[in-house]
Amino acid sequence: MWLSRKGDYGVRALIDLALHDGEGPVQRAGIADRQEIPESYLDHLLALLRRGGFVRSVRGPGGGHLLTRRPEEICLLHVIETLEGSVAPISCIEDGEECTHDCGLCAQRPVWEEIYEDMRRRLRAVSIADLAERARVQQHARAANYSI
Repeated sequence: MWLSRKGDYGVRALIDLALHDGEGPVQRAGIADRQEIPESYLDHLLALLRRGGFVRSVRGPGGGHLLTRRPEEICLLHVIETLEGSVAPISCIEDGEECTHDCGLCAQRPVWEEIYEDMRRRLRAVSIADLAERARVQQHARAANYSI
């Protein structure tokens, strides 16, 4: 699996929203600044995340973006699949796909299936809350090590 900027930036945007969960709507410019994501690209990502059911927008003064669910309820697998598509390393093992080769003779398919299932299991086990907590720990460590 290759994670593109779309996947990377999209996950970073959700982490930012999780870090500010409970504080009200988070403005796009703040997310873009803190996560170093170009605002125009962030607009595109937020639209994808809205369609995926992870984010909602609040219009008007004091508006911004909010998570639609608690960060603990958003798993990394669903986010990546929304932004990137399937995490299958080869097309013949995707859900519902038929192998076009004589798979009885295919020595590599079982290996790719194991990798695919392991990756899905691991990504399903990681929530946006888990990643936000890691970000908090790293921020505190950087602040503690900061010197003038």
